[in-house]
Parts: sequence; C-alpha cells; structure tokens
Amino acid sequence: MALLTQLEPGDAFPPTSMALREPNGLLAVGGTLDTDTLLAAYQRGIFPWYEAPQPVLWWSPDPRSVLLPRELHVSRSLRRTLRRSDFLIAADTDFAGVMMACAEPRSGQRGTWIDSTMARAYTALHHQGYAHSIEVRTPAGGLVGGLYGVALGGVFFGESMFSRETDASKVALVALVHSFCERGGELIDCQVENPHLNSLGARNIPRVDFERRLAQTIHKPVASGPWILPNHCRALL
Repeated sequence: MALLTQLEPGDAFPPTSMALREPNGLLAVGGTLDTDTLLAAYQRGIFPWYEAPQPVLWWSPDPRSVLLPRELHVSRSLRRTLRRSDFLIAADTDFAGVMMACAEPRSGQRGTWIDSTMARAYTALHHQGYAHSIEVRTPAGGLVGGLYGVALGGVFFGESMFSRETDASKVALVALVHSFCERGGELIDCQVENPHLNSLGARNIPRVDFERRLAQTIHKPVASGPWILPNHCRALL
C-alpha cells in the first residue's frame, strides 16, 4: 500500500509515480502555499486542491485532462453566442473579482475549496506575473464569466472558471486560447476531466504523456508584456 508523503515547509515534492490511485492522484499533504512552493509544484505538474479545515493536499492525477489549443471545439451554439452576444472580454483587469466569483458555492455544494489562504496565494502569483485571469462582462460592466490560472512558459494551468450567464465561461476559455496562442502557448492543463471542458475539446492523456509534454513546453520562450485581448467576443470568431 502506498504511503502518503507528509510535507514540511521547504520540502521537495516526491516523484509523481508515488501518487495514490484512490483517491486518484493524491500525492502529498502539508506544506504551504508560498510562491516558491507553488511554482515548484506547477513545474512538476502538481497542484493544490483541498477544503478547509483540511491541510493542503497536492495532486497529480492519472490520466490528466488537457486542452491543446488547436483542438479547441467551438460548437454551433457557442459560435452563435460569440456572434450575437454583447459580451466584452479582457485579461487581468479584475483578478480578485474572478477568484471571488470562482469561490462562490456551486449548485449542490455546501462550500468552496477556494478559501482566503488560496486567494492570497494566487493573488501573490498574479502580482508577480504568473497568475492570470480572463474576464467576461456585459456592456454595463457586470462580471458574468471568467477563469484564472497560472502561466509558465508555453503551459497554462487552469484553476477555476465561473459563469453567471449562459456560455460566459466558455467565452472566457475561447478568449484564453486566443490570447495564449498569440503569445506562443501550446498546452492548457485542465487537471481533472469534466463534461463542460470535454465539450470544448479537452481530453484525457496518461500522466506520463502529460509530463513529457510539460517538460517540452514549460520553458518555451513566449511573448512578454500584458495579455491583450480583442474587446468584443465577436472578434474571437
């Protein structure tokens, strides 16, 4: 039976091959969410996911859900939304607002895994230029959809997304692919399979294949500077 690694602050992560099969991908427990630890984790394809009052739990599931930008699937209904809606899109204009929206309990859930500690940790990554958000707004300025995650080299590690209007989170993902490809990005990590992302082209690959792709792309030079998006979602067509 595999033993779960207990981390102290500053400890290195164990090999991902030591992750449990049940629950799938649980690799280690403990440690902190400081910037250096988070960056070290993402470089290995490891991410934190827990609910208070649990300690920090670190994961590396097998298989891994990924979206290759060239495989993005925009359905006819989503194309109709992009063509007809008045959604406005932007990047990194309200990182805190996107995180707060993602932290709101979903239907059928009692709580959220994005607590104040998690919010502070990713806000620190955002201030250092590693974490980014995509915002979808109405013409009146209301935030109705978005997502956030961590970008390292040619990889974007998606963390969470939300939608307050039909297709708003899907518009955010299309905008992410558009912006990330423009900068030279090649791989979007979706972490764990779900039908919403599958409908947009995400698919499972073995962890060993994910780690191979990660090693090939995480140090790839990409465009620097602010993330620029077309203002209106129609420009994404």
